[in-house]
Amino acid sequence: MAENVFERMERIGARDRMADFQRKMQMPHELKIEYAKRRAVEFAEECARRGLNYHVSVGGLDSITLFMFLRSIGINAPGISVSFLEDISIQRVHKELGVECLKPLKRDDCTFWTKPKVIQEFGFPVLSKELAAKIELLQNPSEKNKTVRHAIITGETGAYGGNQKHSRMKMSQKWLEKFGGYENETEGTAYGTPDFKVSAKCCYYLKERPCDLWAKEHHSVPYLGLMASEGGRRAKSLKINGCNYFGASAIRSAPFAIFQRQDILQLAIDLSVHVPEIYGTIERNSDGTLYTTKAQRTGCSMCGFGIHMEKRPHRFDLLRVRNPKEWERMMYHLVQDDSGEWYGWGKVLDYIGVEWR
Repeated sequence: MAENVFERMERIGARDRMADFQRKMQMPHELKIEYAKRRAVEFAEECARRGLNYHVSVGGLDSITLFMFLRSIGINAPGISVSFLEDISIQRVHKELGVECLKPLKRDDCTFWTKPKVIQEFGFPVLSKELAAKIELLQNPSEKNKTVRHAIITGETGAYGGNQKHSRMKMSQKWLEKFGGYENETEGTAYGTPDFKVSAKCCYYLKERPCDLWAKEHHSVPYLGLMASEGGRRAKSLKINGCNYFGASAIRSAPFAIFQRQDILQLAIDLSVHVPEIYGTIERNSDGTLYTTKAQRTGCSMCGFGIHMEKRPHRFDLLRVRNPKEWERMMYHLVQDDSGEWYGWGKVLDYIGVEWR
């Protein structure tokens, strides 16, 4: 019988690995820098032994800093990015650094995927990547995902999940009330359903797959600017697998995995990184804490992941100031419903209770 997820975690010593990783996250900044150097060099050396090339997947400030950091220690990895997804100020820095701009994935009709086309086809990237993927499963039921859909509504898993009764697979009650209605008949519930689609596929079609195809063509594996402290779906994987990972289907290096936000900002200062205008400048509070005067994090202007946790002015408010025409399109004229009526993020934000007007 195949081992379940808990048995696998026990076999690989996941608990001890994560505890060791947590200790490294508390090291002084100087030691973290030295640790990142060792891991980055080890990755390059192992790639050479395996006959692999390597590159940097460049996006916002974190990965721009990684790109500069690698250069500073003699690792001249080329940078690649689907830059059109980023703010114009980030695009300018990419151009200055010589980052190669990739095109998004091609559609079956030989046109390229765009932000509106992805949302029209699959749905809005809202709440978080993990939650959006769960909602997408609920919106697209099949016999194959039946057990997972049941776990999303009830927290009850199958054998692979250890037959849990209260697993973290269950969506929070707040979002079940809004998005769990697709299983009302099956589960005997009375949850709501939105009149728009939700999906986590945007990154795949616009960013991840184009980078994967470039990497395959160039026999190259990535350095990524990921930090476990940022949370998200990859945090646990980073804590278990560490900075460098050579798996059967995935190879990557995340030299900054043990960094906190303060470590990135201090390193950006030390390396004289050109901070894109969207972030403002890096300043220090009276208590010594570093911060960026404008955006703290950035991403695709179309992305809604985490918007429900932001205070105003949130990202769409800032977009309205920065680019009123794009804001207008995003809020009201992004996609069409079945009757041909235009709508956008305004309807979605209203549904999840985020003010935007």
